Amino acid sequence: MTLPTSTVVAEAAERLLRASRTGEPCAPVRDLIGAEDLDAAYAVARRVVAGLRADGARVVGRKIGLTSPAVQAQLGVDQPDFGVLLEGMAIPHRGTLPLDRLLAPRVEAEIAFVLGADLVDGPLGPEDVRPAVAYQVAALEIVDSRIAGWDITVADTVADNGSSAAYVLGPTAVGPEDVEPAGVAMTLTRNGEEVSRGTGTACLGDPLAALSWLARTVRDLGDPLRAGQVVLSGALGPMVPATVGDVFTAHLVGLGEATVTLGGRP
Repeated sequence: MTLPTSTVVAEAAERLLRASRTGEPCAPVRDLIGAEDLDAAYAVARRVVAGLRADGARVVGRKIGLTSPAVQAQLGVDQPDFGVLLEGMAIPHRGTLPLDRLLAPRVEAEIAFVLGADLVDGPLGPEDVRPAVAYQVAALEIVDSRIAGWDITVADTVADNGSSAAYVLGPTAVGPEDVEPAGVAMTLTRNGEEVSRGTGTACLGDPLAALSWLARTVRDLGDPLRAGQVVLSGALGPMVPATVGDVFTAHLVGLGEATVTLGGRP
């Protein structure tokens, strides 16, 4: 007998929450919700975030994923996805992220937007969201999968809160009127050696277009972006794997740097 949708969603969310809480990876959830059902996947993600909030976490923003056409093609989708940023995911610039919090980390260099106004009204196109950005900074996103071996479809990663894990914001705050996000050149180094490069155009053609997509999407879901929240734009170049002791620095021309060290297990 087919389980009711609400039961399936609850079971998938519990699987992912157990993995998050215990540090033990789990099987994919597509056996429960299907490989391509994004509505069901976001329903699971909402339950996962609700469970983490019940554990004491606080929402501080969102992250955008699947902004690269190559990654979209790999997962068979034609649009980005998003996840929720929680307060405990923030790591200070030049800080250390303990590896005991992670299962199979990978690192991306991005632009982070910090909002100075709510994004609720109007068409919310790229030029509409630009004035709401208080400032932008260089950022690192450390993505992780609670699903064993990164064996994911698009539904798996959406359900897993967009494979969110941690992020680092650089110290140099610059307005989008001073540095055009689409024109930012990025290099990512690991232990001083370049491992990824790209530009703002790799992110949906313009990181502000990614912000616009997110603003419309979450508003339509009834949970709009608010002043003070952080939005990670999506990767400006390929993600790279990380191991204990690695030091990553995102170098974004005009926006400075963001650095993190992957620490050892206790």
